[in-house]
Amino acid sequence: MNSERKFVRYAMFGSLYFTQGTILSYFTALNALYFLHKGLSMTDVGIFASIALIPFVIKIFWGMLSDRVNLFGLGHRKPYIVIGLVVQLVCLIVVPFIDPGEQYWTFVALAFVLQMGMALYDTCTDGLALDTTSENEHGTIQGFMVGGRALGVVITASLVGILAEKVSWAAVFWALAAFTVIPLPFVFGMKEAERPKSRQFEWSAFSAFKQIPVLALSGVGFVFFLIIAGVNQIVNPFLAGSFNISLSQAGLFTTLWGIGVVLGGVVGGWLVQKVGRRNGSRLAIGLSFVSIVALVFTNNPGIAWPVVGIFGLAYGTYQTVYFALSMGYTDSRIAASMFSILMAVSNIAQGVGMALSGLLVDVIDYRYTFVIFALLNILALPLLPFVFGKEKRASLSTI
Repeated sequence: MNSERKFVRYAMFGSLYFTQGTILSYFTALNALYFLHKGLSMTDVGIFASIALIPFVIKIFWGMLSDRVNLFGLGHRKPYIVIGLVVQLVCLIVVPFIDPGEQYWTFVALAFVLQMGMALYDTCTDGLALDTTSENEHGTIQGFMVGGRALGVVITASLVGILAEKVSWAAVFWALAAFTVIPLPFVFGMKEAERPKSRQFEWSAFSAFKQIPVLALSGVGFVFFLIIAGVNQIVNPFLAGSFNISLSQAGLFTTLWGIGVVLGGVVGGWLVQKVGRRNGSRLAIGLSFVSIVALVFTNNPGIAWPVVGIFGLAYGTYQTVYFALSMGYTDSRIAASMFSILMAVSNIAQGVGMALSGLLVDVIDYRYTFVIFALLNILALPLLPFVFGKEKRASLSTI
């Protein structure tokens, strides 16, 4: 592949994940504060977040559909990506007309549809990456993907905070709608290659999920994402409650967090490629533990800035390591299906983590909640030998 084609390919994947990052910036920086402003509780925030994540749990069906069906003869990935982006665009245009304080369940339902669209193009983007990426490039491509998503957060977090505070919430959602359009030219310009017979969908390929390393990897992913999603949801409310930060300041903190995630994408990719997957996973666990403990001892806004950045670094590292490991286990015959199942595990974990952190904050306190989530990192350690043991080699030989 020549350098120009590689640049266009990375730009397409980067822009698709950038678009996801712009939505993530809203959920990360403002959604909890928006709900609290409307008189809702952190429990309401957690319930909303968990329901909104359901499409990412059931996206296995999108993966199976795209693996099996060449839609309109345009490909197994491209047309689905376009449909998902259009659904997201329409929902973002409509959502400002719904007040979550007065129409909570309508707001939840629209968010669910939006997430269905995002889950569709997310699943097929992953499938396209798996279709076109060699094994030795897994760490690199996941670094670009995680970094691209985080870059969307970095660029938009400050903007949406300022728009929410100085203009209106409608301006926030319509700005996100405008960002959704960015990947479309790249996707329309992409020509999807014909799938070879060796990568045709086969039900027998799902036997990979009987393998101990795959099950252990799923457990590791569950722990990883329960922790980072649960903690991430309550960082800005913690800062707002402790230090009375404004919406625009919340956006700036999220920008710093996003920079940390971008760097985490680089670090995670480097760890997988240079120090090995086993040691890279151990280092990611250690970084997560340290970053969350640092939040416990954050007692002024000055300390909060570097701590939030370090947590972002841990967040990006965790994501990149797990995604790269998952790519290594994925069978090309069911690329989108298998990868989406592994991602569904992480999304279930995010829903559980956000519901748990929201509930714990209402019942106990932010700092004690951080302590609990920091200690949860220990649960991943006994699973690592099963992920990287001799069973791994045996499983890979059968898929």
